[in-house]
Amino acid sequence: MSLSVIGYGMCVIGAALGISLAASNVANGMARQPEVQGRLFTVFILAAAFIEALCLIGFVVAIM
Repeated sequence: MSLSVIGYGMCVIGAALGISLAASNVANGMARQPEVQGRLFTVFILAAAFIEALCLIGFVVAIM
């Protein structure tokens, strides 16, 4: 059971790094071109949702 907890912890760290990297790049893109803010925000929300979905899959695998 402890190995699955370690695996899920690594999954959460990876998801946190992925979302923070995406947020950083979106903020950089908005600063460079404010007129594309809406499209960048939409892409960021989709990317964050996909990253979180992968993290939840890791959670289910860790439980199994």
